Amino acid sequence: MNGQVPQALRDELLAAGLPYDDVVAHVLRGLEEDLPGDAVDVTSESTIAADARAEGVFAAREDGVVAGLGVAALVLHLVLGDDVEVIDRLPDGSRVSAGDVVMRVSGPTRGLLTAERTALNFASHLSGVATATSHWVAALEGTSARVLDTRKTLPGFRALQKYAVRCGGGVNHRHSLADKAMVKDNHVIAAGGVVPAFEAVRAAHPDLPVEVEVTDLDQLRDLLEAGCTDVLLDNMDDATMAEAVRITAASPTPATLEASGGLTLGRAAAVAATGVDFISVGALTHSVDVFDLGLDLQDL
Repeated sequence: MNGQVPQALRDELLAAGLPYDDVVAHVLRGLEEDLPGDAVDVTSESTIAADARAEGVFAAREDGVVAGLGVAALVLHLVLGDDVEVIDRLPDGSRVSAGDVVMRVSGPTRGLLTAERTALNFASHLSGVATATSHWVAALEGTSARVLDTRKTLPGFRALQKYAVRCGGGVNHRHSLADKAMVKDNHVIAAGGVVPAFEAVRAAHPDLPVEVEVTDLDQLRDLLEAGCTDVLLDNMDDATMAEAVRITAASPTPATLEASGGLTLGRAAAVAATGVDFISVGALTHSVDVFDLGLDLQDL
């Protein structure tokens, strides 16, 4: 099952920063779960005439932000090739209300139903990530803080989940262990302190950004003196983070501060009010609620 995909859709997914070939492989694995080997959709083939065609309406069942509609269209084309038409589709990142039509398609009824669950699985999950991110963005409105994702992503879904975070208005943290160094508590223990760990990474990879996690203000002062410009404040209360901001502002080393650990949406505004630059939230990707999307068919 590997139908022809329109070039415009390929270009759209690539322009969105998605690794096209990897996404196709991921979708094909999802389809294989429903149709292993030479299996067929026994229910649809038994109940629907081979020449039947239908229009399919993908609609939101709740309010939120949609993402992954291009991936859902990709699923349809991989199943049906040129035999499916995407009549209209909202751009990813669109805010929707319950009942809004987000995508309208037409094609063979059997094929639409065969592709339905895989298309919805991708779009519902990614819309859930985008919607959760949008809630944090709204909570930080009026402040200079931005919400960051983490590497706490579902295996194989990182590029897609981080794309959905962007659709929701969030900012991506590092994508892999190789594109940015992040010195955390275990690295600090192994290296003998925050400054030795920072200097070791900077010496080994002078062209890479280096962020260092601190748990107290003395570690922060030492790092600023050593020239560290990217610091993660781990599990600090609001008063301590506000003091960290003041210490950093008074330092000759300009540095960005990221708050992390134990953060909830209810704390978001208070944490942002301390003056930190970023708030990182693993829950955007590791425990997000699925967004309720559905497909309704109408005979042609």
